[in-house]
Amino acid sequence: MASIAKKTFELNNDVQSVDPTSAIFKYSREDEKALEDDAPWAKDPHYFHTVKISAVALIKMVTHARSGGQYEIMGVMYGRVKDGVFWIMDAAALPVQGTETRVNAGNEAMEYMVSFQESSREAGKGELLRGWYHSHPGYGCWLSGIDVNTQQNQQKFNDPYLAVVIDPNRTVSAGKVEIGAFRTYPEGYKPPSSSTSQYQSIPMEKIEDFGVHADAYYPLKVEIYKTKLDEQLLDLLWNKYWVATLSSSLLTSNREYSTSQIKDLNAKLHGASSSLGSASSNLKLKAPPPSQSGSKGKSNVKEYAGVEEQDSALAKATKDSSRIATEAQNGMVAQLLKDRLFNTPLTGQLTPQAAQATVQGRQ
Repeated sequence: MASIAKKTFELNNDVQSVDPTSAIFKYSREDEKALEDDAPWAKDPHYFHTVKISAVALIKMVTHARSGGQYEIMGVMYGRVKDGVFWIMDAAALPVQGTETRVNAGNEAMEYMVSFQESSREAGKGELLRGWYHSHPGYGCWLSGIDVNTQQNQQKFNDPYLAVVIDPNRTVSAGKVEIGAFRTYPEGYKPPSSSTSQYQSIPMEKIEDFGVHADAYYPLKVEIYKTKLDEQLLDLLWNKYWVATLSSSLLTSNREYSTSQIKDLNAKLHGASSSLGSASSNLKLKAPPPSQSGSKGKSNVKEYAGVEEQDSALAKATKDSSRIATEAQNGMVAQLLKDRLFNTPLTGQLTPQAAQATVQGRQ
């Protein structure tokens, strides 16, 4: 059963097998040092375009993120860089005190990070510190103002450096790891196109922070990989991850998150409804714009009086409602499957407990 669940996890997260003899694993420290000296990312803000994360590192990060519950957690990632790609090969949790809205590394975390890197070097691991990760429990994968400031400072003094965000609540609900990887732009840099146009399901209390800083960074494509050498480690890590997943119910463990999503959706729908009502009133009071030539008398009403913007807000709320419904359905299906698998014998007969309950019910 666990092996089937592991295969499902790999399928849902599109885990690709990589040859352990690949050039990236033979990439010498001298080659990487030459790349650091050249620093092409300093000339091209979009030099890095992809991050490839080991499945071992991914499960370690997700397990850590889930252990934090409603509080943010933080850790660091180790790997290599080559040809505009971050290769993340390992991750380590940091002993930090997070809150529901932020997490910062203190002196204890810094000392732990240095100690971990020294131990890794003594063990013969050549990967360097290449980024940090933290969790956003229930509010998506993006960078807040504090996150942007943290990443900008790291790119100034420790580049090449990467920021990864994991949403453990949405991971549990969706059955797929909700993850994002980001790099910040240099100060004063104006991106060619606004990233705020990309759809993101952001809670209303976070929308302002998201909107203000959305153009300060850009996302990288995230790919997950594994090698044959990773299989034993994956089996050990998977047992812990699988037990946590198996023993939890999506309907109960994520109850608080699901409730908050419904409340947030209700607020968004009320806001969109009120705005559409105001826009409709304006359309009645004012004459519609003149029709364009060749349009056969049809005026572009959607672009008038801000209706297009409000229609967009309603469309986003509709996407959110569809996502919430799908996640709830997934939770119910998963619960039914668990009930069938573990409470019903293979013969199709009732378990003794269920049979006893049935008899007592009839009596």
